[in-house]
Amino acid sequence: MADLLFELGTEELPARFVVPALQDLEKLFVEQCAAARITHGVITRFGTPRRLALLVQGLAEKTDDVVKEVQGPSVKAAFEADGKPKVPAIKFAESVKLPVEKLKKVTTPKGEYLAADVEEKGRRVAELLPEVLGTCVKKLPFPKSMRWGDVEQSFGRPLQWIVALFGAEVVPVVFSDVKSGRQTKGHRFLANQWLILEKPADYEAVLQKAHVVADLTKRRAMLVERLNAAAKKANGTLISDEGLVDQVLNLVELPNPVVGTFEERHLDLPPEVLIQEMKSHQRYFSLTDASGKLLPRFIAVSNTPVKDEALSVKGYERVLRARLSDGRFFFDEDRKTPLQDRLPKLARRNWVQGLGNMAEKTDRIRALAIALAELAGKGAERATIERAASLVKCDLETGMVGEFPELQGVMGREYALHGGEPKEVALAIFEHYLPRGANDSLPTQDAGALIGLADRLDSLCGLFAIGKKPTGAKDEFGLRRAAIAIINLVIGKGYRFSISAAVDEALKLLEPVLSNAKKKADAPVKPQVLEFIQDRLRPLWGEQHRADIIEAVLCAGADDLVATRQRVEALSAYVSRPDFSKLAATFKRVGNIVEKQAKDVTKAPVDASKLTDEAEKVLNAEVSKVRDAVLAAIKADDYAGALAKVVPLGPFVDTFFDKVMVMAEDKALRENRVRLLMEIGGLFGTVADFSKIQSES
Repeated sequence: MADLLFELGTEELPARFVVPALQDLEKLFVEQCAAARITHGVITRFGTPRRLALLVQGLAEKTDDVVKEVQGPSVKAAFEADGKPKVPAIKFAESVKLPVEKLKKVTTPKGEYLAADVEEKGRRVAELLPEVLGTCVKKLPFPKSMRWGDVEQSFGRPLQWIVALFGAEVVPVVFSDVKSGRQTKGHRFLANQWLILEKPADYEAVLQKAHVVADLTKRRAMLVERLNAAAKKANGTLISDEGLVDQVLNLVELPNPVVGTFEERHLDLPPEVLIQEMKSHQRYFSLTDASGKLLPRFIAVSNTPVKDEALSVKGYERVLRARLSDGRFFFDEDRKTPLQDRLPKLARRNWVQGLGNMAEKTDRIRALAIALAELAGKGAERATIERAASLVKCDLETGMVGEFPELQGVMGREYALHGGEPKEVALAIFEHYLPRGANDSLPTQDAGALIGLADRLDSLCGLFAIGKKPTGAKDEFGLRRAAIAIINLVIGKGYRFSISAAVDEALKLLEPVLSNAKKKADAPVKPQVLEFIQDRLRPLWGEQHRADIIEAVLCAGADDLVATRQRVEALSAYVSRPDFSKLAATFKRVGNIVEKQAKDVTKAPVDASKLTDEAEKVLNAEVSKVRDAVLAAIKADDYAGALAKVVPLGPFVDTFFDKVMVMAEDKALRENRVRLLMEIGGLFGTVADFSKIQSES
């Protein structure tokens, strides 16, 4: 057994390239090893802006011997009628180095064929690694690649060196104009010289001495620790931003934070503007005081320890000063034009080809939000919704949002307040973008939530209608995220309306623009949209609840998302009962009979006069006792209570199945008994489809 070190040294890679490239490199290596039958142990990834590396422990020195079944010609083609071998059989036997009589016959979907078991001897791993590693380099994908010099190959950035060590030996790998060796490089400014690696295990320690923290986890911990120390020294608190930490992590090999300041006069700008200016362009971290108010200070992260910190900070401050001056210019210029006056410009801004412009989308959002307010019983919000929805996309026409698209909604709120709009309207403009991610907060008021629902439903229905639904990993319009936001908004705000009715309204409003669309969906849109939303429920709830329970509830209907969630929670609590498996089996049997027979039996009340057997009379009486109570519990959203009232029917149903022949020869008798089961199925079917429950889960 020996370890393997494989490092690709490059010119500085963009920060966003590093982690995906390391993941892809490991995946490619594992795939190539599997194909070559190379076994290995734990793989550790190392990465900085200048290097992508894998340290692989415990590679076998030799691959295992294997016996493979090799298929030859068909038996029909291999032998004469009298059994004498033809040329194909003889040639196949020679190729596998066996006499014809030692060949075996195997049956395949295409018929009977000759075959042979051939032993393939293992090979030395050192002989296989050049091809394995070479393939990894050639196939490593990047969002954008480049060429350098006069070489034909491309890479994320020009390749400078390759380290390929198997134990103490160099594995020969060539890519572009670079050949592998045992030399790596240290920090570009602090130790930019060749470093000799004797064996793979030396890698991390050698780089550490050369001022490079190659382990991403250790470098991240160092970065966060030093950021917090710098913030404390500046009498501030670091604003948490995991995304910015991840970016800066892969911009440096040795993080060294420094604290700078900016002019206090800029604090009258919205804090989001200042934070975004520092983050987006400069990758600076922002600080707040003990009360949460933004401080006129920032933390920048250098790639080297700073000898003259004052001089370094002055440079960081000079660059930021220009950025903040630009931000102030945009802010002052934008406020000269009220949001209302920007509305006509939205007609010149396309939304998506086939779905009209932003002015048309704004009109649809407003109409749909008002309709949703009525469905949700929030008609009192109509005036706020109508005004806010009219202005909700106007900040797209501002200079600030043009420079920082991340500030959509934030600037709309600020400019609305500056223009004298009511606070509720300004807040709704901002909150209609919430939640922006899985951990983001929900809108605090209904107007913003309903406008946000309308915006997302319009996008979802419109894009599905022109055939732009997500496929595989591709989701260029973020429709999966939009569907999850719809679910979280409806459930989080407790809106009790039909998702089906909401989709109907959205599609109705889209009709004028869709009538002129050149490309249209190849299947009815509404079922696709409803299924797409429902598909998001499974993973969303799957961490807290069993998959079969979620499926059982969804199969019983998911039009009211709030009720659907409550049914999942009630059923999840109930399945822990020791008697549930037997009850589930009983109700599943009811469901199976109803599913098979209901299509031939017209729906009608049970005729008590046609109940001839004592067991069915008793069952009907018990159903009559609990029917109203079950329906009342469901109406009150007491699904646990409804289950508690339905479940006692189990023993009576079991007795019914034991004593009564449901499929009686007498048609009237048979249909009446099926109707009794239909009534029972209808009672517990309002909670879940018990046929989907895995009783032994």
